[in-house]
Amino acid sequence: MIIIVLFGPPGSGKGTQAQILAQRFHLMHISTGDLFRYNMKNNTPLGLEAKSYIEKGKLVPDELTTEMLKDELQRNSDQKGFILDGYPRTTSQAEALDHLLQELYNSDVDKTLALHVEDEALVKRILKRSIDSGRSDDGDENIIRNRIKEYYEKTEIVSEYYKNQNKLVEVKGEGNIEEITQALSHELEEILQSKD
Repeated sequence: MIIIVLFGPPGSGKGTQAQILAQRFHLMHISTGDLFRYNMKNNTPLGLEAKSYIEKGKLVPDELTTEMLKDELQRNSDQKGFILDGYPRTTSQAEALDHLLQELYNSDVDKTLALHVEDEALVKRILKRSIDSGRSDDGDENIIRNRIKEYYEKTEIVSEYYKNQNKLVEVKGEGNIEEITQALSHELEEILQSKD
C-alpha cells in the first residue's frame, strides 16, 4: 500500500498534479473537497452531519472529515495506494491519519510532497483561473491573499510533523506542468523502488 500526502497552497496546481500522478502510477486520488461534495450531494449520514455544521457557518470537525476519509479508504481497499489531497490539514488530522492507516492497512504515510510556489505567482495563477473558470472566490485579490496566509498558518505545523519523521519533501511548483510532474514522479519512483 502506497500512501502519499500532497500539500500545496491554493493555486499551486496540487489538484492537477494529484490527478496526473494518480493516473501515471495507478493510485487513487482522494480529494477532501470531492469527499465533502459526494457525501453532501448523496445525503449520506456523514454528509448530512457535515451540512448541519456548514449551514450554521461552522467548520466541520476533524473527526467527521476523518470518518469520511475512513469510509472512502474502506470502500476502495483493493487499490494499490492513495494520493491524499487536502488532508491532513491539522496535526490532529495527521495523527488521526496515522492511526487510521495502521488500523486499516498496517501501513504509514510514505511521503509528503509539498509544492512550493512564490506568493505572487500563486495570486497571478488564481486570478487567471477566475477568468477561465468563472469562480467568484478566485477573483478577489484580498480573499486570495488571505487564503494563502491561512494555508501557511495552518499547514506549517503539519509540515513540521512530517519533517520530524523525515517524510517531507519540498518540490518546486513553478514552471510548466510537465516539469513539476517530472519532479514529483521522481519522488514517487523512489518510493516504489523501496517497496519492491
